[in-house]
Amino acid sequence: MKSIFLRIILLGAVLSFVGSAARAQESAKQDIKDAGHDTKSAAKHTGKAVKKTAKKVTHKSAHKVRKGSEKVEDKTAPQP
Repeated sequence: MKSIFLRIILLGAVLSFVGSAARAQESAKQDIKDAGHDTKSAAKHTGKAVKKTAKKVTHKSAHKVRKGSEKVEDKTAPQP
């Protein structure tokens, strides 16, 4: 009777260990997937910020070029 009870306890311990190892492996796999999704999201946000900043810089430099060309045009215009 004692040996059957001991075998049942031992079998239960082995099964619980195998189950927890499988869950740990799935958890690690999910952690890697989550990290990939977070990286993708961060890259998208960075790309949008770069696009917005580049647009601002382009418009500001175009404005300055227009302003500078107007000055040159005024200086080179014939005087009445």
